[in-house]
Amino acid sequence: MSEAVSTASTRPATRARTRVGRGALVDGTLNVFSHGFLVLWALMTALPLLWAALSAFKSDDEILSDPWGLPSELRWSNFSRAWTHGHIGLYFLNTGIVLLGSLTLTMLLGATAAYALARYEFRGNRLIYFAFVGGMMFPVVLAFVPLFFVVRNAGLLDSLPGLMLVYTAYSLPFTVFFLTAFFRTLPTAVSEAALIDGCGPFRLFFRVMLPMAKPGLISVGIFNFLGHWNQYLLPVVLLKNDDKYVLAQGLAALAVSEGYRGDYSRLFAGLTLAMLPVLVVYAVFQRQVQAGLTAGQMK
Repeated sequence: MSEAVSTASTRPATRARTRVGRGALVDGTLNVFSHGFLVLWALMTALPLLWAALSAFKSDDEILSDPWGLPSELRWSNFSRAWTHGHIGLYFLNTGIVLLGSLTLTMLLGATAAYALARYEFRGNRLIYFAFVGGMMFPVVLAFVPLFFVVRNAGLLDSLPGLMLVYTAYSLPFTVFFLTAFFRTLPTAVSEAALIDGCGPFRLFFRVMLPMAKPGLISVGIFNFLGHWNQYLLPVVLLKNDDKYVLAQGLAALAVSEGYRGDYSRLFAGLTLAMLPVLVVYAVFQRQVQAGLTAGQMK
């Protein structure tokens, strides 16, 4: 009888070990598949960028005869020609001016609106919030015609300030949506203690709440930076003078002109210069972006 009891007692343990072994096998297979997919996606993303950067150091003959080979030498003159003759320097300046103004307005207006919607209860709070959410779902392409006439009637057509305001309006819905959820995760005890100590509403916002929301501000700021930097359709509609072109618009014009002249090395050099700021910003603020995206879940 003792042998029967011992045999019966070992059966559940054996079944448990079998289940654990099967679960580990399934998890291992899924991990291999997911990691393989991520590696494939990384290669599909990084290889075109690497190819464009290598082509920037080639001559036109090397680009046409051996597009996948390495450059015979590092031709830094391609970048100087793209910066001066290709007007990349001017496009960089225009883009920097527009980004400085639009990001400042977007973050200031978006943070204040999100803070008010997240921390104060008033009539129409949810209506305003869902109006911003609805703005995220509205395709900007459908607004090109009325937007053109609105900007023209305001006297801001073909001007960098007009493009700043349009970028700000274009980015506000996502900024408010993102920061509203982030401000709701901040502890109320800190704000209540500040109010008890005599801190006013404006000082509470700028001195207490904004520093606490730094991870979220950095994350949404980088998303807006990438969106403004890569924006092409809005400048095409609102800017006609080539002296006011931003970088994406100027690179497209450069690509069209180089298609007839055959100076492909200058074109690739301009593309590489346009990619560098985005890569540098993400490399510098990579941890802050991840912290901002996960802060709400961790709290």
